[in-house]
Amino acid sequence: MKIICIGRNYAKHIEELANERPDNPVVFLKPDSAILPKKNPFFIPPFSNDVHYEVEVLVKINKVGKHIAPKFAHKYYDEVGLGIDFTARDVQTACKEKGLPWEKAKAFDGSAIVGEFYPKSSFDLENLKFQLLKNDEVVQDGNTNAMLWKIDELIAYVSQYFTLKKGDLIFTGTPAGVGKVQADDVLIGMIEDKKAFQIRVK
Repeated sequence: MKIICIGRNYAKHIEELANERPDNPVVFLKPDSAILPKKNPFFIPPFSNDVHYEVEVLVKINKVGKHIAPKFAHKYYDEVGLGIDFTARDVQTACKEKGLPWEKAKAFDGSAIVGEFYPKSSFDLENLKFQLLKNDEVVQDGNTNAMLWKIDELIAYVSQYFTLKKGDLIFTGTPAGVGKVQADDVLIGMIEDKKAFQIRVK
């Protein structure tokens, strides 16, 4: 399986990091070794002093697809969930300044939190509310209605470049409110009224 991540899919998040608004979805990958095993804490890696949380709605692909038309994209997933794309922001900034790839900042071991998945029929995917709480305080409060590219559009777009396979995950982008984690932080992800994950930072 592979993890396909979308960057800069919420306008306010683009603004908070002073990035340029893209003409097309920004796509990068994480290896399967980036997934943090269930019930494990997240350990801040020794190579970064500025790891940020980025909560995201996740899509789990349910069958093989290539060059998928947007109108058929809904047939390629039955479940959605919630996760975190941890980012070593200091490493990412250094890479971007030199025009280098970001993988060291985005794809390191444990950098992908994958929470519970739920039937997509449980939600209105065009108006799906989700939150990240840090130590019981809401730090990110998102809604899919603010996505620049909707879920089906993302599936169609990435399938132009990568064959999608059963079990692949798509991280659909993060809303505004990203920030630094510290040791002993507790992060809780909520999708509507459902608790999708709880992670302790070490």
